Formats: sequence, structure tokens, C-alpha cells
Amino acid sequence: MINYIAVIHKDKGSEYGVSFPDFPGCITAGKTIDEAKDMAQEALQFHVEGILEDGEHMPDPCGLEEITKKYKNAVAYFVVSVTAKSRSIRINCTIDENLLEILDRKSQELGMTRSGFIAEAVRKELHI
Repeated sequence: MINYIAVIHKDKGSEYGVSFPDFPGCITAGKTIDEAKDMAQEALQFHVEGILEDGEHMPDPCGLEEITKKYKNAVAYFVVSVTAKSRSIRINCTIDENLLEILDRKSQELGMTRSGFIAEAVRKELHI
């Protein structure tokens, strides 16, 4: 996971707008701050998926200090985490049969594929 800072702003008579300093053009809005925050996650993930599909590189996240200096009239700042997935590659690995049964059972309970479950477990372990 990569963390980017979102900026919430509000003009008189408008909804709460959200923009991302690292992604010019990626914006969303909501009637409340909470709704705007929820919309921000979806908007940024969709934007990132488009960047990756186009073969472009992800920008390095700006620091909070830099952003607060630039956006002094913001209502709020918050962090949005996105997954920057590249293309999948097939691998072959060996795993204990009993562990595989547990893995398959748990991934099915969660509505995930075996590969998806393993990938998510690796992301959690590596904090990415």
C-alpha cells in the first residue's frame, strides 16, 4: 500500500471537495466531510488503476508539511492508502498439504481466490 494525502476544501454553498496534490485532476466531493473522505478512497484507487493500465509510473507521495504550506485554506487533511498492483505473474511453489487445506478454506470463507489470499497475506506481512 502507498499512502497519499488528500485535501478537503469547501467553498461557500458547495459540497466538500477532495483533491490530491500528488494527482492533479483527481477530485471528488461529498455532502459531508465523512462522505467526501469515503469518496476519496474510491476516486484515488480508480485513478491509480488507470495510471497503471496506461503504463505510467506512480508519483512519490508529497510530505504533509509541504502540502499544508501549499493548501492553507483546507478544511482537513487525511491519508488515503491505495494498492498499486502491477500485472500478475504465475509462480510455482510448494506448500504443506494441511496448510494448503487451511488456506483454501479460509480464502473461500473470505470470498477470495487462493492467489488473492496469498498476495494479501504477503502485503500485510511486508506492510505494503
